[in-house]
Amino acid sequence: MKSEREKMIAGEPYRAMSAELLEIRTQTKRKLHRLNVTEYYTDKFQATINEICPNSALDLHLEPPFYCDYGDLIYAGDHVFLNFGCVILDGGTVTIGDNTMIAPGVHIYSAGHPTEVMERKSWEVTKPVVIGRDCWIGGHSTILGGVTIGDRSVVGAGSVVTKSIPEDSLVFGNPARIIRKLNQNLTQEDRAKLLDDSFRWKE
Repeated sequence: MKSEREKMIAGEPYRAMSAELLEIRTQTKRKLHRLNVTEYYTDKFQATINEICPNSALDLHLEPPFYCDYGDLIYAGDHVFLNFGCVILDGGTVTIGDNTMIAPGVHIYSAGHPTEVMERKSWEVTKPVVIGRDCWIGGHSTILGGVTIGDRSVVGAGSVVTKSIPEDSLVFGNPARIIRKLNQNLTQEDRAKLLDDSFRWKE
């Protein structure tokens, strides 16, 4: 028989207020308090980020305050930056590609609830979120469960992303819609540089 956590990760209906999940979230909140309050920019700061998000790259940067449910269901690649006040409800997996920048106040919700009230009182469900590499998610945007954002795309500030977005797209609005395509003049050399981990834009 599956545990509530196993059902949650599998995207099956689960009880979020089960003793098992409450205990895990409580432990995560204690680590977040250390990150957000007592260890902010001390010599323990990066180690605490890595403890909260053990399945992310070691150079993941989170500007406090940062909030999540579990932390270990966040899979952030190399050189990912999350600015102040981001919230990730990671009951389902949240994958963030290399070099992606996430602006202040962005919320990512992999958890959701049934619309029918009697069902909503009994269970909830998760859908994974995938954000590609080299993306920029504008401030106070919201990304809902089940959404995939393609590589190199930009989400305008304040947008609500309810559907998946192809790569190289600029989207904006509520709900977010494609405004125009981006990066249409990238050369093969440019694309190779974007995949080269040693490459950085220089001032």
